[in-house]
Amino acid sequence: MDNTTSVCIYSASSCHLPDVYVRAARDLGRLCACRRVRIVNGAGRTGLMAACSDACLQAGGTVTGVIPSFMIERGWHHTGLTELIETPDIHTRKQVMSRGVDAVIALPGGCGTLEELLEIITWKQLGIYHKPVVILNVNGFFDPLIKMLAKAVSEGFMEQAHAGLWQVAATPEEALDMCFAGRDTMNNGR
Repeated sequence: MDNTTSVCIYSASSCHLPDVYVRAARDLGRLCACRRVRIVNGAGRTGLMAACSDACLQAGGTVTGVIPSFMIERGWHHTGLTELIETPDIHTRKQVMSRGVDAVIALPGGCGTLEELLEIITWKQLGIYHKPVVILNVNGFFDPLIKMLAKAVSEGFMEQAHAGLWQVAATPEEALDMCFAGRDTMNNGR
């Protein structure tokens, strides 16, 4: 039986993104609501973060946003989320976002999203985080990163077993299915 109840979603807060990414974020938000999966994200009021949150909320789902005080002071937070958690800094934000979730999904994004994704992969490598990490490779966005990670493994910077720390999905449906299946490849030997 599936026991996934919450998913942390990393994504861009940038505006004016190509529609293919916005559609994927909205689809993921709607799917989370339909499957009664609570979204935990960075509480951004713009970009893919907002698109995903808004679609989830419009479909009757719940979204918990986690954001540092300085971002609230600048008005960068989404004001219509189910729950807003204020943290003192970015480092605490990332810890709170990953705590208690059943999986992590990374949508396309910039430096912040990439940093969050690589950090959670590192935490998984170190045994700090044990749940699925799914890279939602919309429109081949993450192809260069996936290639770089493969190079790190092939050239010995990471062990072969570490290639199973993350999974790659092509669609929001596939990403959520991976979370629901609980395919933690590091623990099942794949």
